[in-house]
Amino acid sequence: MNLNRNQVVKLEQFFRKIADDPYPEPVTELHSTIINQMINRFLSKHSLNAGAKILDIGCGKGVALEIFAEKGFNVIGIDVNGEDISELRRRGFEVFCMDLSFLDFPDTEFDFVWCRHCLEHSIFPYFSLHEIFRILKNNGYLYVEVPAPDTGCEHQKNKNHYSVLGKSMWIELISRTGFVNIEAIDITFEIRERGTDIYWAMTQQKP
Repeated sequence: MNLNRNQVVKLEQFFRKIADDPYPEPVTELHSTIINQMINRFLSKHSLNAGAKILDIGCGKGVALEIFAEKGFNVIGIDVNGEDISELRRRGFEVFCMDLSFLDFPDTEFDFVWCRHCLEHSIFPYFSLHEIFRILKNNGYLYVEVPAPDTGCEHQKNKNHYSVLGKSMWIELISRTGFVNIEAIDITFEIRERGTDIYWAMTQQKP
């Protein structure tokens, strides 16, 4: 499909319309705990060489960046929030302002991509997955974590959540992209006054 000028203009107008939807999110004990647990779980099952190059998509306040750096990996972060980016740069991290669907990196650049609670913010997650696939090395890994729809937390109603899909749809899109060895697990917990909430964590590999 080749976009004509009018179609490109419409897409640019839409991007401007939603430009103010993202907002900074504070670090919480729940999310910090899950990040620690899932990083350790991944590393216990999949070995990465010392100094492996990791991309943290939607790095936020830098919780995962810190963990990966402490473990000796070469980690780069991207985000769209200027405040978070400035603070992380001040702390010495290599972080760029970049949208997850338009990754300004060469092909086969990274050994591992960490994409936690980010794909639900994409207006076209299938395209975003193809970009991630492109920048991963052969045999590289991708970790995706997304919220489930229709739980007590009603993630589908968040103003900057555009793709809160069902679990089987996520797995299907990941598979269509070309990833193999897909492992999906449920992260289930209780939120006070909201009830049960679920995140889906999926690990897959580029062949």
